[in-house]
Amino acid sequence: MVITILFFVLIMGVIVISHEFGHFIIAKRNGIHVVEFAVGFGPKLFGYTKNGTEYTLRLLPIGGSCRFEGEDLTPSDLSEMKEKGETLGEGTFNKAPLWARIGTVLAGPFFNFLLGLIFSLVVVSNTYTALPVVQSVSEDGGCAAAGIMEGDVIKEVGGHSIYLYNDLLLQSIMNRGESVEFVYERNGETHKALVTPVYSEADGRYLFGLVGGEYVKAENFGQSVKYALYEMRYAITSTYSALGGLFNGKTTKDDVAGPLGVAEVVRDTYENTKEYGATTVLLNMMYLAMLLSVNLGIINLLPLPALDGGRLVFLLIELVRGKPVPPEKEGLVHVAGMIVLLILAVFVFFNDITKLFR
Repeated sequence: MVITILFFVLIMGVIVISHEFGHFIIAKRNGIHVVEFAVGFGPKLFGYTKNGTEYTLRLLPIGGSCRFEGEDLTPSDLSEMKEKGETLGEGTFNKAPLWARIGTVLAGPFFNFLLGLIFSLVVVSNTYTALPVVQSVSEDGGCAAAGIMEGDVIKEVGGHSIYLYNDLLLQSIMNRGESVEFVYERNGETHKALVTPVYSEADGRYLFGLVGGEYVKAENFGQSVKYALYEMRYAITSTYSALGGLFNGKTTKDDVAGPLGVAEVVRDTYENTKEYGATTVLLNMMYLAMLLSVNLGIINLLPLPALDGGRLVFLLIELVRGKPVPPEKEGLVHVAGMIVLLILAVFVFFNDITKLFR
């Protein structure tokens, strides 16, 4: 339990610090005053001030913030300032040039993707990568019926490019019984086949009926970069598939996880790998951190109020119309968005709790 907590705190801390550091460094470069750089939420445990910025460590290690000058002003504060004829001072976020603000907002998610790529490079350089080569097919499965054989290399499934065996697994997991076209290579020739998945009572979902994964190790830095980018692509597509599944019914609330759910995944990862040694545990934790970092980057880019993507929407509106949305109106939207996010956080928390007791 203690080791699980330590890994969870470490992973979340690194991801959050990376995200907030992205905002921080670009803001500083553009003269935006950072009031606070915080790791964690809740009561402050420790803090110190340097060059006008307070660096704090807070109780709950599940998030963080990079608070800019003027950002804590409420819509009523802004309206009152407007009535008095007061304006925001130099160093405030809204006084910075438009492209500086856009860059500052995008920097957080960008640093999450950069961190994910670094983790991915380390992992693929020290482990094997599973390529989508068929190792065997089930006699009564959809792939066997479609003529797919051992040794075939899967290139596409349902129009989705396949680079890793995980890409193929993702298409299988998201399938709800629909027949899909496979594009595969055999002896250097490209073939197509329509595969109808078969429902498995044991697995509780539809399966294509194949086992794959040709495990290869990168022979040079170029291959490491290629495989790392494949893993990053998988992390991105799996996140988008899960988000899209919430709207098309392919993902349920049980597939959504909050901090408790992530902690459970960290625990399972540790328990399943500890017998293979510390190096294996560490590499698996780094792979998990890569997935979570990419996930955080994508979630923050969603065009929702109170997220980076919501801010970006207002900045793009300003870019198009040539003038900013009145700060008090934008503030109201972000406050409403924060309330919705808090409600969602409570829902996810209780959903995690209920899954723990099933």
